[in-house]
Amino acid sequence: MRDDTAEGGAGSPATTVPAPATTPEKAGLRDLWPYLRPFKRPLVLVAVISLVATALALVQPLTLQSLIARVSASQPLATALWLLVFVTIAGALFSAWQSYLLQKTSEGVVLGARRSLVSHLLRLPVAEYDARRIGDLISRVGADTTLLRSVVNSGIVNVVSSVLTFIGAIALMIYVDAVLLAITLTAVLIGTAAAIFVARAMRKASRAAQASVGEMTASVERALGGIRTIRAAGATEREDDRVAAAAEAAYRAGVQMARLQALLQPIMWLAIQTAFIVVIGYGGYRVATGAMELASLVAFLLYMFMLVMPLGGAIQAIAMIQSGLAAIDRMKEVLGLPTESADEAIPATPLAAVPGGATPLLEFDRVSFSYADGPPVLREVSFAVARGSRTAIVGPSGAGKSSILSLTERFYTPTAGRILFDGVDVREMARTALRARMAYVEQAAPALAGSIADNLRLGAPDATDADLHAVLAEVGLSDIAERSPLGLAAPIGDEGILLSGGQRQRLAWARALLTRSELLLLDEPTASVDSRTEQVLQEALRRTAATRTVLVVAHRLATVADSDRIIVLDGGRVAATGTHEGLLETSPLYRELARHQLLV
Repeated sequence: MRDDTAEGGAGSPATTVPAPATTPEKAGLRDLWPYLRPFKRPLVLVAVISLVATALALVQPLTLQSLIARVSASQPLATALWLLVFVTIAGALFSAWQSYLLQKTSEGVVLGARRSLVSHLLRLPVAEYDARRIGDLISRVGADTTLLRSVVNSGIVNVVSSVLTFIGAIALMIYVDAVLLAITLTAVLIGTAAAIFVARAMRKASRAAQASVGEMTASVERALGGIRTIRAAGATEREDDRVAAAAEAAYRAGVQMARLQALLQPIMWLAIQTAFIVVIGYGGYRVATGAMELASLVAFLLYMFMLVMPLGGAIQAIAMIQSGLAAIDRMKEVLGLPTESADEAIPATPLAAVPGGATPLLEFDRVSFSYADGPPVLREVSFAVARGSRTAIVGPSGAGKSSILSLTERFYTPTAGRILFDGVDVREMARTALRARMAYVEQAAPALAGSIADNLRLGAPDATDADLHAVLAEVGLSDIAERSPLGLAAPIGDEGILLSGGQRQRLAWARALLTRSELLLLDEPTASVDSRTEQVLQEALRRTAATRTVLVVAHRLATVADSDRIIVLDGGRVAATGTHEGLLETSPLYRELARHQLLV
């Protein structure tokens, strides 16, 4: 957490999809393959079942033609009738099997896409979250991935099935009557060309609709996340209008999408109706004149429906695929971002081999830093934190104090200079290895939705219940577990809303202490507690400093007055260093801060 806004701006279904390393181009059908690859076998089985179901469907009109011909010729009907019943029932069963496998596969594809996105989102550099709205990212995981279900369930396989049915129907229609086929194809191809033109326009509209939904989700997330602040400020109506405006934009984009979708059905229906009327009229004339048998006309009409209905389904499937590709465009935009681990490098020399002794545990060497497109926050900052010491960083708001902790955690990378941990440049260390050796208590002391135990075990998953009770007692927080019949399993609400600000801060302390890390980073550790609790935390801090190194940022000098070393930061530069007593004599800025807090 920064000091203030002046510092800057903000297989199996479990298989994940590898993220592209570069800025993504417009998605194509090839971009669907990584999501489908883990499901090759079920998709092949679906294709085989589709072939069988298509073959059975194509046989039905011929079977009916034979049955009608036998009726006309007064021949036995049993064999033809049972064959028709068998073909019809078998076709229905195979279609049901295909539908189940498709839906199951589509759910697996959605699961894989969501896991891939969530895994990537959790590993993005912190700076990316400064520049993006969380609600929009959530929308990509939820709404956008859902469109992949339709692509698989009603898209790709239906296109293949429709094409096979189309080809088979044409072949058999040629066999039945080539003249009627020419009439049918003329009407159908005109309608198909118009429908394809509309379907291509749907991709742009679908992407706009998904982006609008993302904006609306972000607006709702903003409003609900700050509901207490909004209510207290009397801004409920304004926020309602803000969210309503985003919902209106999503509505307009959805209506545009619906308008294009609505054109598809009438276009195809007009083509089908035209072809049907012409075939009925001309075919009836040919039957009446004896140029064509009634059984052949009935069979042709059935094949005609088998020709145009799958064609309509294929057009709808193409529209679904276009919507899915628009969703993949948005997913690729996120997956194309480099993760935080992209520039990690495991040190060639194991950390245990680095000499300890006089080597500071943490050292800033002429470090400068600025947030993206912002003014410098730190300017050639140099200091060292001795092993086993308690070091404090103080200074006015906006001096860059919290940024030092963020850089130590490698949330950001310095624009100049070096940060050494245990004598090793942190850029040569894997972030996970570095962070495993330090614990960080943020200024806002965030708590996660869940139980007390869930929050405490976030950095120490193997801690026992006894460990949890002990660390709660150490920060004076035993009562929150004791007063609930659920004990450590008691929920603390979304973002810890069931706790007071001081309780959340102490819970964050307890979580950090439980990790037993070498370096403890504390950002305003007593900002939200009363004087009595502050004394408890100061005593806990003294005990902690006896076993580990502590670097603490504080506005309240009373919290850090007895630190081994105090660094005074002003305007992003180190203005003075020393002990409390020494700085009162040598640093005008420190003396002024102390005077304002009645310590002089």
